[in-house]
Amino acid sequence: MLILLWPWLCFAKTTITTSVDRNPVNLNDSFQIIFKADDTPDDDPDLSPLEQDFTVLNQSQSSSKSWMNGRFSSTIQWTVNVIAKHAGTLTIPSIAFGSDHSNAMTVTITDQPDTQGLNNEQELFLDVSAEPEQPYLQAQVIYTLRLYTRVDIAQARLTEPELADAVVEKLGDDSNYNTQVNGVDYSVTERRYAIFPQKTGELTIQPLQLTAEILTNSSMPRFNGFFNQQMAKTKRLNSKPITLQVQAIPSNANGKAWLPAKRVELSEQWSGDISSAKAGEPITRTLTLTVDGNTVAQLPELAPLSQHSLLKSYPDQPVLKEQKNSDGLTAFRQEKIALLPNKAGQYKLPEIAIPWFNTQTKQMELAKLPETVLTAVGDVATTPAPVQTPVAQAQQAAPLTQTPTPITADVTQQQPTNDFWPWLSAFLGLGWLITLVILLTQRTKPKHHTTQVAVPEQSQSTFQLKHLQVACDNNNPHAAKAALLTWGQHEFGVNSLGAIAALVDARLRDEILRLNDSLYAQDPKPWQGKPLLKAFNEQQARSKLNKTSLQPLQPLYRL
Repeated sequence: MLILLWPWLCFAKTTITTSVDRNPVNLNDSFQIIFKADDTPDDDPDLSPLEQDFTVLNQSQSSSKSWMNGRFSSTIQWTVNVIAKHAGTLTIPSIAFGSDHSNAMTVTITDQPDTQGLNNEQELFLDVSAEPEQPYLQAQVIYTLRLYTRVDIAQARLTEPELADAVVEKLGDDSNYNTQVNGVDYSVTERRYAIFPQKTGELTIQPLQLTAEILTNSSMPRFNGFFNQQMAKTKRLNSKPITLQVQAIPSNANGKAWLPAKRVELSEQWSGDISSAKAGEPITRTLTLTVDGNTVAQLPELAPLSQHSLLKSYPDQPVLKEQKNSDGLTAFRQEKIALLPNKAGQYKLPEIAIPWFNTQTKQMELAKLPETVLTAVGDVATTPAPVQTPVAQAQQAAPLTQTPTPITADVTQQQPTNDFWPWLSAFLGLGWLITLVILLTQRTKPKHHTTQVAVPEQSQSTFQLKHLQVACDNNNPHAAKAALLTWGQHEFGVNSLGAIAALVDARLRDEILRLNDSLYAQDPKPWQGKPLLKAFNEQQARSKLNKTSLQPLQPLYRL
């Protein structure tokens, strides 16, 4: 076993990603380089390559472990505080962690301070900026606020940017670093917002207001001179207003869906092999749209429903989420569609194209998936096989019990030799006649007829429900499939989950498709049987109610 695993152990590498807390960074500003590993790397990091362009101030290490959806994950993070030695586009080189390595990345270092002409007497001040200042309609603007301080602050209150004709989203947590302005050392707290203008023309971001309690030491001695009282004074500051010139949708985007962004990516995954899908069993297509630089509300629908009569589509509810990074917003839209081919053959799924406007190049682009061919193999029984009900069996069996012809024939074939046999024949014939009358009388009573039919149906239904209930209580998808196939064969004469799903109510259909997806998915999630059992019980209750409503009304009185 160790020999078989040796190649995997030799070539398995730990993934180490590199990021920064902000970009660009001003010269003489400290910033953080963050290395994050998804497992324990081969060795500690060798930070010496950073010394070519950066001064390493300090570093720290942290780790976290989690258990989610039956999977264990471990993350180790190294945070390195650095300051650039010169301005320009600098490369953070790949750092060696033994035989493992991080990815390289670039960071822009500017040589101009954020604020010019400041008085060195200022204890704290605000500075704001917006990029770009001439955005397109509904395109992302990064609004950055920085609080510079060289005194201790007890508490502070800062207003938020409010715009009537824009969507405003705060980006992540505040970052803290040190810098120099006109030769004076300051501590900086930086906060970022993503703003999406919803109206063309001038859009003014009104000044933000900061109210801070600044701590000072009183010169008045207290408690016999052993202690000095720490006092606080209130200071109020306003930032400068910023006016944006919002541009209209460009002419090269007229007539197309408008999605301004920095990056758009469209991808797909299948739960099985689309070149040999099984007819009568669903296969799930997962479409994911990733957009850098816009909100999830702007993302379009990805796939239309199938128009092919023999290829049914059952879309799930889309999954929408947003990720707030220091450089902007990333939006995700994921759609899952269960496709059910009813016959063997090839089914063409059309190309999916999402037009979008690249805010970096100012050009329209297409994120697309090419035409896909789904090939289904095998046959599926779509017509239920005739099932003989207990009523039909009873009707066929009744003439055999009602007609005494065979026995009478056997008796009459004997040749009587004396007077005893005619009397015996008459006696037996009278007995069979009485028996026939009793049987006919019992068959006309509703009570006996109902009992004769209901007992086997109830017993079989209880047997099926018991097996399905045990499987669902134990969250066992394979046992649940077996119980459903037995039930589907008895009820409809079909022998696949896809065929059963097409013949039941919508809620039970969805749960059966989820069960099938859990059984055949490449990366299945733990299956929960409670929703399936609930949907099955509701289906049975509705079916029983429908059968009852079709029976004739009972009399208002009973004898």
